[in-house]
Amino acid sequence: MAAVAEGLEPETAAVEDAARDATDAADAGLGVPPLLVGNRLSLDLYPRGCHRLLHLCAQQVRQLLEVEFLRLSGHEDPQLLQATLARLPWSLPRLRSLVLKGGQHRDALGACLRGSLATLPASLSGLAHLAHLDLSFNSLETLPACVPQLCGLGALLLSHNCLSELPEALGALPALTFLAATHNRLQTLPTALGSLSTLQRLDLSENLLDALPPEIGGLSSLAELNLASNRLQGLPASLAGLRSLRLLVLHSNLLASVPAGLARLPLLTRLDLRDNQLQDVPPELLDAPFVRLQGNPLGGPSPAPHSPPGTPVVPEMPRLLLTSDLDSFAVTPLGCSVTLACGVRLQFPVGATATPVTVRYRLWLPEPRLVPLGPHDSLLSGVLELQPHGVAFQKEVGLWLLFVPPRARRCREVVVRTLSDNSWSDLETHLEEEAPKRLWARCQVPHFSWFLVVSRPVSDACLVPPEGTLLCSSGHPGVKVTFPPGATEEPRHVRMQVVHVGSRELPALLGEPEAAASPLLYLSQGGAPSFLRPVTVQLPLPPGVTGLSLDRSHLHLLYRAPPAATWDDITAQVALELTHLYARFQVTRFSWYWLWYTTKTCVGGLARKAWERLRLHRVNLIALQRRRDPEQVLLQCLPRNKVDSTLRRLLERYRGPEPSDTVEMFEGEKFFAAFERGIDVDADRPDCVEGRVCFVFYSHLKNLKEVYVTTTLDRQAQAVRGQVSFYRGEVPEEVPEEAGAARQKRGADALWMATLPIKLPRLRGSEGPGQGAGLSLAPLNLGDAETGFLTQSNLLNVAGRLGPDWPAVALHLGLPYRELQRIRHEFRDDLDGQIRHMLFSWAERQAGQPGAVGLLVQALEQSDRRDVAEEVRAVLELGRRKYQEGIQRTSLAPGDLGPPGSSASQSAEPAQA
Repeated sequence: MAAVAEGLEPETAAVEDAARDATDAADAGLGVPPLLVGNRLSLDLYPRGCHRLLHLCAQQVRQLLEVEFLRLSGHEDPQLLQATLARLPWSLPRLRSLVLKGGQHRDALGACLRGSLATLPASLSGLAHLAHLDLSFNSLETLPACVPQLCGLGALLLSHNCLSELPEALGALPALTFLAATHNRLQTLPTALGSLSTLQRLDLSENLLDALPPEIGGLSSLAELNLASNRLQGLPASLAGLRSLRLLVLHSNLLASVPAGLARLPLLTRLDLRDNQLQDVPPELLDAPFVRLQGNPLGGPSPAPHSPPGTPVVPEMPRLLLTSDLDSFAVTPLGCSVTLACGVRLQFPVGATATPVTVRYRLWLPEPRLVPLGPHDSLLSGVLELQPHGVAFQKEVGLWLLFVPPRARRCREVVVRTLSDNSWSDLETHLEEEAPKRLWARCQVPHFSWFLVVSRPVSDACLVPPEGTLLCSSGHPGVKVTFPPGATEEPRHVRMQVVHVGSRELPALLGEPEAAASPLLYLSQGGAPSFLRPVTVQLPLPPGVTGLSLDRSHLHLLYRAPPAATWDDITAQVALELTHLYARFQVTRFSWYWLWYTTKTCVGGLARKAWERLRLHRVNLIALQRRRDPEQVLLQCLPRNKVDSTLRRLLERYRGPEPSDTVEMFEGEKFFAAFERGIDVDADRPDCVEGRVCFVFYSHLKNLKEVYVTTTLDRQAQAVRGQVSFYRGEVPEEVPEEAGAARQKRGADALWMATLPIKLPRLRGSEGPGQGAGLSLAPLNLGDAETGFLTQSNLLNVAGRLGPDWPAVALHLGLPYRELQRIRHEFRDDLDGQIRHMLFSWAERQAGQPGAVGLLVQALEQSDRRDVAEEVRAVLELGRRKYQEGIQRTSLAPGDLGPPGSSASQSAEPAQA
């Protein structure tokens, strides 16, 4: 502020302030890491990169004059970044490559975030030697005016910005050989683009282009052109003049035809025309082996008589919207777009099936046998089953799955996992956002099976040829694996995952402030278990440790080979090569690797505890009773950070004790709730074993169940004070009937987690279990044997739960308001009579009608009685299960009625990913 007051320009003031801060930091002993190596200066992976550069400039480091390669982050403060860039022509006069990428930060879904860079200072045109400029993953809406003035520029990268057009001045770059502007908003191209006679590679995919200028045929040196995923409806004939073209990618557009001259391009080796609207293709292209035409309506229907000549006719795809009572639909060769009642969407393209096929679907509650998770994976959705299993489609079917947005985690991604050939694999997945909290995972599926959405550490993969290759982590640039020539005789697939380790977790576990650990590295491969030649692995040194200052006796390389749960210290068995920032070592087998820096000597057992701690979630357990009906109990397991907000929302309708103390649970861990001291579950549920309610913990899902409880004790005399206890694992054969929590708590590996009180108040007057004993109703079954019955007893149970909410349920069931008034008048002062008469009179009218049970469930949900709706679903599930068991005993069941791993299924137990 003082500098501005003295008359300096704001940008100059920012530079002076930053330089002063950096100099003060150096004087205070904080220093600047030696990030200047030779002629390269990398500041994009460190905070306050501009401050560090200005500090070097303030020190007048002579080596800056030799710098040719500079990397800065686009996430810097915009004003400070502009001021720093303005000084480059004077401070780095020999600069040849400038990288100003964003994307180092990620959002909650693992997607790269754009940087704040929106323009460049005019003085940057003074970089006379600049040949490479990367501005990807930023917020550019127009190309900065200084860029076309960089006459020596050979490569310009503008991908993942907000550009709507490119300037005509771009044609004045005489040396440009590579231009990438993917994932922008380009609608048109400048005619001057055809003047770039030296351009060899042009990538304009993922934009909004609907036409190309004819001048594009003037790109005489162009070898690769990518225009995929635009809105192109036609191509100029001048494309046939690109005599140097080798690769032309045009998939996912709206092309109805292509120039016949493309077939005569002498060097063309690949032409990708997939997923367009081509009906007529030149014969030379139809027979060419390098042309890809899948997803086009070739030979489709002829134009209607009234249409102008040449007008293609594309039949409208049928659209289906299924209600909750339907679990199947038909697909014809014409294709269709289907939205299931659960929100899942499917799109069958034209020709996906040669004959009509009936598709069935079902949603399964997640449980370990249905959910294959790796050690650091998280489940984000339920399990969707689509039948018939294994039937291959002629074209891939689009699948959209709703999922819960994961909490912000570094270096993670969202994928769809499916069962194929008795093994689980991850599909290529794209994320789409329809609303702030409504996210879709989109993928293409070749056949039907089980599907679920998973959050996992970012996975990088490659195919290793005999000539060798390099595999780098996209989440941690310092993690690399080098495969030398001859490491394998046959190409093999290799996958890498890197797990971020918090800087505070290890010191807290070891009680050692100086302890630190590198990222956790997992390597896997296909084919032979070992490589023919050693493979070099590079890991960053633990935070706060450098190769110049560390004590090698405190550095430990740990190794874990599944299925063993132990971590072995292999430091003495490998040769660790240390640089300033990295450690390198050679291996022939792949598994888990972890680099530790600690004064402890025996670190194997500590590493096992630390690895478990990384996978644990801190949660609280709650047990609340509905204020209007204390027999209705809500049980839930919540992540610690969601407890307060959840209770604020629930305490209007529920009351209960404070949440339990914090406990730790693994993703996919089983536990159960046991009601004790005279309290028992008042329903036969499929998730209830001997009165114990079973749970599986998934950190991103609602681990919530509402049950009704009862007691054999006399509530006429006094209230019943019972409790519910939570235990780890599956329900054992013998569970203590009374609260043996104190005894269980003393064990080293205690299964007990928490106990919370449950109170059933004293009954008044004629209330009690026998209040409906005098009711005389005709026998009634709602539903059918296959989907499940609701019997008279079930309907009485539902009637006993509705209370004052019954009018809302009645209106959603379709009863007219006049009938509600009549029921109220006829059963004055008898709330139970009103409810029973409404429900049973409606059920009698629905007897034999399909979809009645689904209508009841829907009405309960619309009336905000999801608790009763869940109980009805549980009763139906129990009935379906008994029905399937019955027909299986008589050998009438098809082979795929059960989930993976069940006796009725032909699929094997899913392997853990």
